[in-house]
Order: sequence, then structure tokens, then C-alpha cells
Amino acid sequence: MERRRAVVSVIGKDQVGIISKVTTILANHQVNILDISQTILDAFFTMIMIVDVTEINHLISLSEELSAAGEEIGLKIDVQLEEIFQAMHRI
Repeated sequence: MERRRAVVSVIGKDQVGIISKVTTILANHQVNILDISQTILDAFFTMIMIVDVTEINHLISLSEELSAAGEEIGLKIDVQLEEIFQAMHRI
């Protein structure tokens, strides 16, 4: 089976527990983090992750759970399949 990857982006006001909340949800869905980059710009937290979603047939459940968790703590969390992300950002 070919490995499927997705891009998870997290943006919002910096606060304690952001990484923990996001990674716990990913782990509960058996999603492995392949790469991660995070930074704080002024008071804004930004994180981009490349994750392995090979075992997930539909991203809707994961996406909805991450989005709901983000709304609870004032973050914008998005998940996109890598091929869709690349197609959208082609020049």
C-alpha cells in the first residue's frame, strides 16, 4: 500500500497545551507525525505537521475533531491531503 500523507496546520494565540491537544487527537486516530515545525511569532503560535494517514480511509472524522478542539481553545486547525495541498499551492 502506498503511503498517504496529509498536512496539518495550526494557527492561533499562543497558550499552554496546544501541541499536547493536537498530538493526542492524532495519536487517538493512529496517525504518525512524520515531520513537525512550530514557531511563535509575537504572540501567535504556528505549527505545520506532515502526518501519515495511510490507515485512515476518510479524513472527515479527524478533521472535524481537530477543528472542534481548535475552536474550544481559539485555534484554527486544518487538515489536507498532501496531494491536494500541493495542487492548491502550485505556481
